[in-house]
Amino acid sequence: MGTFRAGPGVAVFARSAGLRPPEEAPNVLHVGLPTNFKAAAFADQAHNLLLRELEADIDAVRLDGQDVPVKLKVFDSLFVPLAKWSMLLTGNYRCITLQEPQSIRDAVHGDLKLSQAIYDHVDAVARRLGADPKDQVPFEKYAKAAESLLKPSSAARAVASGAPFIERVDLLLKLISHQLGMPNAEIDRTVQVVDQKLNEKIVEG
Repeated sequence: MGTFRAGPGVAVFARSAGLRPPEEAPNVLHVGLPTNFKAAAFADQAHNLLLRELEADIDAVRLDGQDVPVKLKVFDSLFVPLAKWSMLLTGNYRCITLQEPQSIRDAVHGDLKLSQAIYDHVDAVARRLGADPKDQVPFEKYAKAAESLLKPSSAARAVASGAPFIERVDLLLKLISHQLGMPNAEIDRTVQVVDQKLNEKIVEG
């Protein structure tokens, strides 16, 4: 689903709509929706040289003479990669339900008005943290892309297969929004559902 790493002068969030087919080799990644891995530049220029080299090398890759659909893109703004937060809270984590997991399309389009409210709220939290609105992805663009996402998110699949722990961007956003005095009932509810499903696995184990 995504990777977030933070440390002194280092913050990266990278994500693409992909999954590893269990029947394939470990280095095979199926990309359902070709998108880019986005990374924020580091404080250390030596690290940035390596990051830019990776960006260029990936851009130059060709498979059977064809361009690959997923790139690494490096941005000066931390908030370009973090624009994914709105998508994760609106779609990916809401694939996790108290019953069977649902597809990202159903999570988003089951109640489009509610989905936009969640998306807009997370965008607003990011702006409170310093994001520029131009670094954010319009909800309409995301909703259109979600129409083709017919499978549950990797987080939902992991929970359904028995994983006791997953990446918790949902919980991170809940904590940040409460700290900023911007709580959201739907985000809180999503966290509660994810907590309940994960706790079921821990109790069973």
